[in-house]
Amino acid sequence: MDVSFWHQKWETNNIGFHHWEANPALVKHMGVLGLAPGNRVFVPLCGKTLDIAWLLSQGYAVAGAELSPLAIEQLFEELGVVPEIKKAGKLQHFSAPDIDIFVGDVFDLTKEVLGPVNAIYDRAALVALPEDMRYRYTQHLQTITGNAPQLLLTFVYDQSVMPGPPFSISQGEVQCHYTEAYVVKHLERKTVSGGLKGICPADEDVWLLK
Repeated sequence: MDVSFWHQKWETNNIGFHHWEANPALVKHMGVLGLAPGNRVFVPLCGKTLDIAWLLSQGYAVAGAELSPLAIEQLFEELGVVPEIKKAGKLQHFSAPDIDIFVGDVFDLTKEVLGPVNAIYDRAALVALPEDMRYRYTQHLQTITGNAPQLLLTFVYDQSVMPGPPFSISQGEVQCHYTEAYVVKHLERKTVSGGLKGICPADEDVWLLK
């Protein structure tokens, strides 16, 4: 999988991974992070998720990282906000009051460019990456955020039925990636209604990392 895979998804509007409402798990569990209004939440590989609008509506500031500039142009258009756009190292920085989105390769995002964050909400990043990239991603995420607490969503399903993404990630793999830096707590497992992409049965796991 390379960057052209995701650019093509957005250019052809093949975005079945995009949800048209805030994720119920976010709405239900966000409070466990213990954040205060004005705290900054980092959303890696954010696309144009409506979760960002929900987080803003709750009084949080949002930082995001996304590969596709098209997705972020659509995000700001749907928010009804005109962003300021400037260079930030190898990335483009789209910004407006309480929102900063860094466009480009997430591995080019540094701690200095991102700035301080109080929490991470990972709904679409870990599950989007093939197995050989996930360890590099989780280590990078911890480095750039200073091990900020995290609300993490993952899927479990028969990978032989559907190759992904999103990929199936076992509870053991989550533990393997994060137990050196976090206390890992499993909050909930629920069945994905209609199956994943309507193709195969799947469960969604919700994790708190502190």
